[in-house]
Amino acid sequence: MQATTIERRGFILILSSPSGAGKTTLTRAVASDPKWGLDLSISVTTRQRRPSEIDGKHYNFIDREAFDALRGADNLLEWAEVHGNFYGTPRRPVEKVLGAGRDMIFDIDYQGTRQVRGKLAEDVVTVFILPPSLAELRHRLERRAEDSPETIEKRLANSRIEIQRWVEYDYVLVNDDLDDAFHALKGILTAERLKRARNTGLADFVDGLLAEPDTIA
Repeated sequence: MQATTIERRGFILILSSPSGAGKTTLTRAVASDPKWGLDLSISVTTRQRRPSEIDGKHYNFIDREAFDALRGADNLLEWAEVHGNFYGTPRRPVEKVLGAGRDMIFDIDYQGTRQVRGKLAEDVVTVFILPPSLAELRHRLERRAEDSPETIEKRLANSRIEIQRWVEYDYVLVNDDLDDAFHALKGILTAERLKRARNTGLADFVDGLLAEPDTIA
């Protein structure tokens, strides 16, 4: 039997967390699974590229002048300054994906989340990732060995501020076990795709269904 396809509008799934709590790992895991067919939003940033990062895959690395030009032309869906660096999301690619009925996943902080929700409220689903403890958060930051001790201390100090933003999100996950968090995230994605309001073609489908005979010729 052929699967039934009902037209729908895509939505934005936003993951936020303090640095080291797992939002980037979870984002990459879901985005790389072809079963879910998610488009990954690639932010622009003015910060220096880490040795493990690839330009155009993890971020689009640009200078401050280019960033200011995008912001000045209102070509950013959201932007924020984090740890002295600037991050932003180009708007046009996002609107194109949503209009085509595909979903996007964002890895951004609470400042960016507020901006996206303010502009595309009906298209946004938000998830906040909490660490199981601050001691474990420190351990994860130190284990990845990509930041200086001074930067780690700054990230930990900021994490206390960021964690307080959990009440602004639709869903909250404690990332104690990565597999469990991944499973919960997929459950959120499944439920949101089934929401009546997102399925724009549902009314036409039901009308056609009711017009059909209830016997097989």
